[in-house]
Amino acid sequence: MAAADAFAAGDGLERLTTVGDPAWGAAYRAIGSVAELDALVAQLAGQSRLAIDTETTSLHPRQAELVGLSLAWGEGQACYVPVKAPPGEPQLPLGEVLARLGPLLEDPRVAKIGQNLKYDLIVLRGHGVHVQGLAMDTMVADYLLEPGERSHNLDELARRYLNHQMIPIERLLGTKPARRMDEVPLAEVVPYAAEDADAAWRLAQVLAPRLEALGLARLLADLEVPLIEVLAEMEYCGIRVDVQRLRELSAQFQEKIEALREEIYALAGRTFNIDSRLQLGALLFEQLRLPVVKRTKTGPSTDAEVLEELALLHPLPAKIIEYRHLAKLKSTYVDALPELVLPQTGRIHSSFKQDVAATGRLSSQDPNLQNIPIRTPQGKAIRSAFLPEEGWRLMTADYSQIELRVLAHFSQDAALVAAFEEDRDIHAQVASEVYGVPLAEVTPQMRRSAKAVNFGVIYGQSPFGLARSLGIDQQDAALFIDRYFAGYPGVDAFLRQTLHRARRDGYVTTILGRRRPVQGVRDPAAVADPRQRNLPERIAINTVIQGSAADIIKQAMLQVYRRLKRQKLAARLLLQIHDELMLEFPPEEEAELRQLIVEEMTSAVPLRVPLKVDVHTGANWAQCED
Repeated sequence: MAAADAFAAGDGLERLTTVGDPAWGAAYRAIGSVAELDALVAQLAGQSRLAIDTETTSLHPRQAELVGLSLAWGEGQACYVPVKAPPGEPQLPLGEVLARLGPLLEDPRVAKIGQNLKYDLIVLRGHGVHVQGLAMDTMVADYLLEPGERSHNLDELARRYLNHQMIPIERLLGTKPARRMDEVPLAEVVPYAAEDADAAWRLAQVLAPRLEALGLARLLADLEVPLIEVLAEMEYCGIRVDVQRLRELSAQFQEKIEALREEIYALAGRTFNIDSRLQLGALLFEQLRLPVVKRTKTGPSTDAEVLEELALLHPLPAKIIEYRHLAKLKSTYVDALPELVLPQTGRIHSSFKQDVAATGRLSSQDPNLQNIPIRTPQGKAIRSAFLPEEGWRLMTADYSQIELRVLAHFSQDAALVAAFEEDRDIHAQVASEVYGVPLAEVTPQMRRSAKAVNFGVIYGQSPFGLARSLGIDQQDAALFIDRYFAGYPGVDAFLRQTLHRARRDGYVTTILGRRRPVQGVRDPAAVADPRQRNLPERIAINTVIQGSAADIIKQAMLQVYRRLKRQKLAARLLLQIHDELMLEFPPEEEAELRQLIVEEMTSAVPLRVPLKVDVHTGANWAQCED
């Protein structure tokens, strides 16, 4: 029997096609026997490219069992290999499938295409298959092309680029209570699953020339696609947490919340529902007669910004802020993290998304570990519950002032460049310049003000905003800003040039060529004060600086990961939190790992100023910050 003829589904399965779209031109087949699987493998042996997709029992890849595997090798040419199916329907032994398809999936010479390949990599690794040869992830490719789009899922991409309506998952699984994929008849699963692989194949053909035309193909091939393997390993490994420590913190946080509640009642002169926006509004604006700062559709706002302003007038709003902060930390982390521990591993497995932040930054989800406060005692207490493998230690490596170094690189401002080249305290340096005092006479308050300018004014913070953050007069804040730009004219010129290019081109780019469309940048000649920037102007500058910092940390992750493999170290990457990497390692590797980290992070992307990395170790995450 010829290989092509053997694709006809066995055991009563007929050739299955997608429904309702004749123009799609696809005939999808189920592999119903080991003999047919052998024929499939024989045909695919000559393929240089392959689109893959998995069907599983769970959205969480570390908990998912493989239900089936879809493969596509040309437009409309796809099949589905079932390993779990309803009773009485054909399904192949998992071991037989992996023994035959595993070598193909692990062959780096066969280019792999897919949508959200990271999920498939984690699922397959959990089944002993280490996929190699990643070439195109259509989700990530679209994210590079359209970073401002809210969705990069397969249904959306098929509609947008292929003018095709995908089979909705709800048609198979229903709504709550939903059934699992292995409970769905193969007659429904096959067209759905094979269509996913086929759509990814077709999208790759459409997206590749668009990436090339916009100069984004190299960014995808050299950084974003290789990073998928790094992120997959980080998510697969996860990080250990001390559940007992979190239980203790829960009790402590609850005790503090109860104490705050009593303080709030005492200040209010009565009890009320602190979590009710309406009752809180009535208390603040009717009983206490505090001024209404801003309104929403439902009445006066009681958001954090409003409460901060009202806290200058009455002590109660400050207590509300503290109460909300503590209650959110308790619910989001202290109480939630133990529930997210995977029983099989004793670890939590956060997801690192490449397709969320328009600047290029990674986004941590389920749980979001990027929002744990850094400088508060409560945040430190939560971080103390994050542990390495038993008997190992944690290491954190944090870029020092990466965004200001990127600013120095782009602006080439002589004073800023010199400060970094000589490894001076940049905030004290700026304070010395704007206050006109010798460096030795800079006070902590002066340095704090300069730091606010460094991280605020370059993104378009107004004199009003600076005055508010520093608690100073608005005229003094305006003078402070003027002195800053007078002392660093290269920065002023760079910011103006960035906005000019954004207005001219309609987009901005990062240091590695990442693009972000920006509309609404104004003509400076028509603006009374060009430093009073609107949202598109702040986005433009933020993308160039923060997006370039994101490029650098991603490149650093890739280099660290590859060198760990090259040197065959047991140490492994666990987390990326903005400009910081976290690893766990056996104690005997500390010296070698420290050297490796510094060398790879400082050489990730060449800048006109040196990159600096602060490395710390500890028995838990909090100790790494001491």
